[in-house]
Amino acid sequence: MKKNLSKFLLLIILTIILAPTINVKAATNKTVNNQKELIDALNDSSISTITLGSDIETTEKINIMRDVIIDGNNKTIKYVGTFGESSSKDNTVWGGIYVLQVYKSNVTLKNIKLTGGNAGLLINGGHAVFDGKIDVSGNGFGGIELGKGQGVATSPSLTVNNNAEIINTTESPDKPTLWVSKDVTGASITVGNTKFNLNSGEELSLDEINQLEESINNPETSDSLLLNIFFLTIFTILSSYTLAKVLKKEETN
Repeated sequence: MKKNLSKFLLLIILTIILAPTINVKAATNKTVNNQKELIDALNDSSISTITLGSDIETTEKINIMRDVIIDGNNKTIKYVGTFGESSSKDNTVWGGIYVLQVYKSNVTLKNIKLTGGNAGLLINGGHAVFDGKIDVSGNGFGGIELGKGQGVATSPSLTVNNNAEIINTTESPDKPTLWVSKDVTGASITVGNTKFNLNSGEELSLDEINQLEESINNPETSDSLLLNIFFLTIFTILSSYTLAKVLKKEETN
């Protein structure tokens, strides 16, 4: 009897000790299917990875204020709310609406589309990492902004991993894929393992971002460009010298 009682008490003790551990493991990953579930998961610090189970429409900017992984699972987050004081439905009316805001945190985004806002993503004094396909098409002012809001001391940064691909089918001269706010210093983009510092107000098109990657994968491309510039300069100088001699000879005659 005493032996059975001891076993029973031991079982209760083990259950009490292991229960919290089991709960933590179960809550590490969370699949969400709507705006409320996404916001609730972001507010739950025990969840380290949030996976989209379906496309999500949101009527508000989604703020990410802690370190987390967002696995888009090839799904879309679309802003469907209003813009500006006029409550316009036109996303070319500025209202400071970003589909996602990474605020002073480290966030990894995987295989996701962010669309419908003034911009798809604001990295506000935080650091974002791109994995897989990141689509920022369909936003009113462009794709990704690197900013530093009031009271934010950390400069924004973006890392584009080797397996990442940025997509923006609606890019235009006034809707860049990536830009740095005019009052921000110290912003940077890292492609692979190579960091590139960005200037205040700098804008990058999709081609320019891809060229950064190409210059890393093909270092000779940069060397060839420098050589071409060198030889073009020499050719221009020699041509100018030859033309000057010809003109001088004609004046003499």
